[in-house]
Amino acid sequence: MRFRPVLGTRPADEIIAQIRARLAAQALAPGDRLPSERALAEQFRVSRNSVRQALRSLVELGLLEIRKGATGGAFVHEGGGEAVLSGLSDMYALGTISPEHLTEVRLLLGVEVARLACRRCTPGDLDALEANVALAEQAVRAGDVEGRTQINLEFHKLLARMTRNPILVTLTDAVAQITEQFVRQVGATSNRSVMPLRRRLLHHLRQRDAEAAALEMKSHLLNLQKLYLSAARRS
Repeated sequence: MRFRPVLGTRPADEIIAQIRARLAAQALAPGDRLPSERALAEQFRVSRNSVRQALRSLVELGLLEIRKGATGGAFVHEGGGEAVLSGLSDMYALGTISPEHLTEVRLLLGVEVARLACRRCTPGDLDALEANVALAEQAVRAGDVEGRTQINLEFHKLLARMTRNPILVTLTDAVAQITEQFVRQVGATSNRSVMPLRRRLLHHLRQRDAEAAALEMKSHLLNLQKLYLSAARRS
């Protein structure tokens, strides 16, 4: 792997542009290791500080990850959704994303994820979802509100992974992350319909009834939307 020497007055920006161009051309694939800092500095004909600055920016964008140890270095990230997670979280923190926006997107996304997950899930996926529901039921019996919230959000993440669509996975993870922040602010809601919903949804998934699964999720998220917005108005 060889890169061109950079010629401009902003070497870090040019280094980032070259690496991103390689990623776009699929000359670099997830899991690939970049040359060492020293080798990159020689190829780009810049200081190691410039290389380090560029790599740090690419890590913040979610394109690279730095691994420590003898076999470490800069590697092309195999996930790549961190920038989306961070960006949407920042938008929520700044107030650009309102509770109305959040609950609306959660509804639209959740319904389609349920429908697609029903069509693509495997028996192993359903077993993992079953285990999640069992954990949530335990948390409810123990009165563990925070644990219940975490497990319930994980339920939606598991559903998204069942779609086998990385964009849906990333968006669902981002929405779950913002929802967690929102719940911390307004407090967890008491909703006795959640656990029965989980069981009914699991039944629809096992029956491969995608429309029933989507309708079940829509009804559930509409109910949550009312509860969340009411809690937001009180806070």
